[in-house]
Amino acid sequence: MKKRFLEAAKLTKTVGLRGELRAQLYCDDCSLLTEFDLYLGKEHTPVTVTSAVALKNDMCRVKIKGINTVEEAQPLAGKMLYLDREDAQLPPDTWFIADIIGLPVYDIDSGVRYGVIDEVLQNGPTDVYSIKTERGKQLLFPAIPEVLVNVDIDGEKIQIRPLEGLFDEDNESDNEN
Repeated sequence: MKKRFLEAAKLTKTVGLRGELRAQLYCDDCSLLTEFDLYLGKEHTPVTVTSAVALKNDMCRVKIKGINTVEEAQPLAGKMLYLDREDAQLPPDTWFIADIIGLPVYDIDSGVRYGVIDEVLQNGPTDVYSIKTERGKQLLFPAIPEVLVNVDIDGEKIQIRPLEGLFDEDNESDNEN
C-alpha cells in the first residue's frame, strides 16, 4: 500500500538565532522543499519552507514561515517534513524510493526471486538498487534500462535482467525457487 505522506527531510537541529534548522534530505534537492506544501511531524501540520540552502552531505538549512527565533525552532528538531504524494507529479519511469523499498525482485527470464529491495544508493550518475536475499546477502544492480526491465509498484514487483556475471557468485547459493 502506498503511503500518502512521504518523508522529504528530517529536521535535526537549530542553526543560528533566526529560527533556521538543519535538515537531512530524503529527496533529491533542497529546492524541492520550497516548491511543495509540506507537512510537519506525525500530525502532518501544514508548513511552508520559505528558504532552503544546500549544505554538505545531503543536508540543508531551512527557514519555516512563522518560525523566527531559536526558541520557536528548538521544539521542531527531530521532526520529519512530509510531502503529500498527490502534490508531486513524477516523470515516466520514475518512482518514489519509499514505494520501491520492500518490493520483491525477480529475474524476468527465469522467474527466480532474488530477494527484496532494501536500499537505493544514490552516489553516482545512476542509482544502484540493493537486494537483500532470503539468506541475508546483499546483491547490487544498477538501475539502467539494460538491467531494470520493469517496475510495477501496484503489482508489487520488480523484474530485472542481470548483466552477464553480475550475480554469478551468489546465484548458486541464494537463488532457489
